[in-house]
Amino acid sequence: MLRRQAYRYRLCPDKSEDTLLRQFIGCSRFIWNAILFENDFRYLVGDPLKLNRAEFCNRLITLKEKHPFLREVHSQPMQQTLNDLATAYERAFDPKLSAEMPNFKKKKNAQGIRFPQGFRVDGRSVYLPKIGWVPFRASARTMKKRKILGKIKNVTVRLEGGLWYVSFQTERELSEPVHAHPESSVGGDVGVARFLALSDGTFFEGANALKRYQRRLARLQRRLAKKVKFSANWRKAKARITKLHTRIANVRKDQIHKASYAISKNHAVVVMEDLRIKNMTASAKGTVENPGNHVAQKSGLNRRILDQGWGELRRQTGYKLKWAGGLLKLVDPQNTSRTCAQCGHVSAENRMTQALFVCVKCGHAANADTNAAINILGRAG
Repeated sequence: MLRRQAYRYRLCPDKSEDTLLRQFIGCSRFIWNAILFENDFRYLVGDPLKLNRAEFCNRLITLKEKHPFLREVHSQPMQQTLNDLATAYERAFDPKLSAEMPNFKKKKNAQGIRFPQGFRVDGRSVYLPKIGWVPFRASARTMKKRKILGKIKNVTVRLEGGLWYVSFQTERELSEPVHAHPESSVGGDVGVARFLALSDGTFFEGANALKRYQRRLARLQRRLAKKVKFSANWRKAKARITKLHTRIANVRKDQIHKASYAISKNHAVVVMEDLRIKNMTASAKGTVENPGNHVAQKSGLNRRILDQGWGELRRQTGYKLKWAGGLLKLVDPQNTSRTCAQCGHVSAENRMTQALFVCVKCGHAANADTNAAINILGRAG
């Protein structure tokens, strides 16, 4: 089995290296936006779109002649950016994926650059072409515990929340893994009140990271609103908000990693609902002609759903099960919460409260989330 794994560390560039990295990211963002704008313009005037990598590389040569500052940075990050743009177009035009068209990149969002070759790793430093040796933060104990295994295929540098990170993507051949509990199967029901309930009666509480920091975030946003836009104090306030958003994301990811690891370690087959989270969290505002109902309540529910990170839980559980020799199955989510796990009777009256499930036909009573998880496991066949 070919195992691809990334190792991520905090990068610690000095002032000059920080400037160069920002320049690299800025040029890559400029290339992405420039070619994306050209294709959008062609689409509006009816010209055929140029979506393949060869056309993009030709445009890069032209843009370098027109904008000399692009020659100051290494070509690899810009070429990798064009590869990502071509992949984004391929996904958007693939009817099986139903992905959205690529969007313009903004300076305020987290962005990165990738080096497929020319890099070197020595101890706790990485050599990046045209930048030099840059140290990354990792103790000797960490490097011993999380030793970089396999062949490093590329190095990605990202700027997130004002901090730099470096990721080493590796590949290595392993024998097919055999799960430690090959007979263990479990269904999982995700929710808002309770993050995850398993069919064996186990519960995982959610981090509710946004809810935990919501008052502090609102206070910082009020302070930002009183500042003069783009002033020094405005930038400081903006940086505090960005730092808090980063903390919220890290708290959520930590909880999801812990839950997905525990599930994949103890169960060989995990069954979850194939939820369309994007559709579930669509706005209820409606239009001017047909305004929506209960807009504020739906907005709050959407915020709680997105705060749980259901999609990330499903993604992490899937690849961790694969590494452990297990399997993730997705089933139809329709009526899993209204179906009696004992007799199969389907009725909205079965679940009159959030926590308790009582079948109106056979009288079966159980925790509502556990009952749904049992139904999810049963649909896997």
